Amino acid sequence: MHEEKASIGKSIVINGELSGSEDLTIEGRVDGKIELRDHVITIGSNGRIKAQISAKAIVILGQVTGNLNATEKVDIKETGSVEGDVVAPRIAIADGSHFKGSIDMQKKDQPEKGIFSKPESKTSKSETSSKSETSPKPETSPVNGEFVRV
Repeated sequence: MHEEKASIGKSIVINGELSGSEDLTIEGRVDGKIELRDHVITIGSNGRIKAQISAKAIVILGQVTGNLNATEKVDIKETGSVEGDVVAPRIAIADGSHFKGSIDMQKKDQPEKGIFSKPESKTSKSETSSKSETSPKPETSPVNGEFVRV
């Protein structure tokens, strides 16, 4: 299975919204909004983008001014430049690249899992406080199959 990739040459200028359902490489200039939700967009080394970009993965070798939103990964290569906020579960910023903005790497639709989240969900606060009030010495209680002091 060989999937073709679309390409926008370096002499092409687009103003407005750009959307599609295939991978795309941009070497030209785009001002506006780019949306390729389930595909990879590559901003080539000649690419000059002033747009909000939404895609599965975003690879940047050129210049981007605008917010980036990727469901899988944003990869800013050595020659890449980004000025805008990035939202993606994985982000790579190469040495020598330029980045100015904020990064949000929180995965969507997944609760935060921490070291203390499971014990709190299994033991209510009233149980915890009553144990500490009634017993002067620390005692052990099972948490996740292990004994810990409370």
